[in-house]
Amino acid sequence: MSNSLNIAMAQLNLLVGDIDGNVEKIIAAAQQARDEFSADIIMFPELAVTSYPPEDLLLRPSLITRVERALAQIGRRVDGITVLVGCPISHENQLFNGAVVIQDGAVIGHYFKHHLPNYQVFDEVRYFTPGNQQSCVFQVNGISLGVTICEDIWFPGPVAGAKDAGAELILNINASPFHMHKQQQRQQVLQQRVAESGLPICYLNLVGGQDELVFDGASMLVDAKGIGFTAPAYKEGIYNLRFEKTSQGVQTVAQALPASAEALSTEAQVYEALKMGLRDYIDKNGFKGIVLGLSGGIDSGLSLAIAADALGPERVEAVMMPFRYTSAMSLEDAELEAENFGVAYQVLPIEPIYEAFMATLEQPFRGTKADKTEENLQARCRGTLLMAISNKKGAIVLTTGNKSEMAVGYATLYGDMVGGYNVLKDVPKSLVFKLAQYRNQVAGYPIIPQRMIDRPPSAELAPGQVDEDSLPPYSELDQILEWYIEQDLSAEAIVAKGFAKDDVYQVVRLVDINEYKRSQAPIGVRVTSRGFGKDRRYPLTFKWPAGD
Repeated sequence: MSNSLNIAMAQLNLLVGDIDGNVEKIIAAAQQARDEFSADIIMFPELAVTSYPPEDLLLRPSLITRVERALAQIGRRVDGITVLVGCPISHENQLFNGAVVIQDGAVIGHYFKHHLPNYQVFDEVRYFTPGNQQSCVFQVNGISLGVTICEDIWFPGPVAGAKDAGAELILNINASPFHMHKQQQRQQVLQQRVAESGLPICYLNLVGGQDELVFDGASMLVDAKGIGFTAPAYKEGIYNLRFEKTSQGVQTVAQALPASAEALSTEAQVYEALKMGLRDYIDKNGFKGIVLGLSGGIDSGLSLAIAADALGPERVEAVMMPFRYTSAMSLEDAELEAENFGVAYQVLPIEPIYEAFMATLEQPFRGTKADKTEENLQARCRGTLLMAISNKKGAIVLTTGNKSEMAVGYATLYGDMVGGYNVLKDVPKSLVFKLAQYRNQVAGYPIIPQRMIDRPPSAELAPGQVDEDSLPPYSELDQILEWYIEQDLSAEAIVAKGFAKDDVYQVVRLVDINEYKRSQAPIGVRVTSRGFGKDRRYPLTFKWPAGD
């Protein structure tokens, strides 16, 4: 019996609910790993058969029948290689987040996930029963392999249990979504488990966008020497790792490893996550492309860049919709950026539409003064035009508001919030500036016109209007918002950090009273540790003391 082992990690982009399509990708990857890499075993991500997160699809009566049929198909069509694949498993009238080991056409082992995450974007307790703490250890080429699933690796027990059951190497399959600095957290946890157990860990992660989540891949091998290999982030691939069993235990054969992927900067990670999240949402849902309002400001400018990079310029249409308050600078910069990215571009003035609305509203508005109503009407004229183009051409409207604006309600319902997806929904304004600069650095010239980045942000809904006339500077606003939204600090705790009390209480109040707007906003890519989506579920009607 050989004491060497080739393990293939299949970092795949799968589609939630598409069991037949996912199984075809699984079978093709297994055959490729066997034929091209002489792999002895191939591992697939957590819940690969259904992809992650399947949410209430798990409640469908036919789910388990379809999963069992899929596993049987893998067993029939894959030979000469052992398969470890994540899938829902029904056992004794309970549903488990599980994994099965298929060898020579038969299931030789299964594992039930022990630790079910039930925080932030995760609600696995809604669907699954925790595993019974039993380990799954099986042998390939004389080497004993232990299985864990995602959250299990964040606790010492499952790895320790696998070692006690004889495991010499750990296979950890994951569907771990991206947020900023997540990869560093994963590395620290894996190194801690290796230090505790003395066992190498093959960490495999899902890749791809799923609604508001992006799975970044970045699969890893971690052993006593450190991080031995990292797969490229945001890319599908099959990565073959070689091990040998020696008197000192199972060792990595270093020369058999491909070169580790170069670490990406924070801005590069976020930009790639935004691209992948947008592209997969558009493509997996069958949209022809994107239409967006290009105002000449930095938010729409960055949104256009991400859209063109994600889908290609031929699938993006930009529309400038000027009004009497739109500056010449905005018109010039919008046209220049559209030319730089090679997207379709047109100018549709909204003044005639606005005047028609105002004429119709003359009687209801008689005796009143101009206020936010007229400003919002401008945005709603624009939203109507974009939705008409969307309906006619089958292109989804991409809204362009950032997280800072959405937090304080600096957006118009049925106006600039109209659309199907918002790629900047979880991107604070301070990060918007950094991402725009990053994209220009990549291009080697200001492909996003520099004036868009340098000019004071403005919605241009009134003469001389600037965002920071009614809000604290974005550098302060974003810090207050991070502490209040992501860290759950009270207003008084934030004031104690040195911010003006009036500013903090104003921001907190705006966040609280605008929950109803965010509940009607399009979804968007999550890149922070707590976005306005599944991991922040506040009531729309509530009263809470701001200081607490």
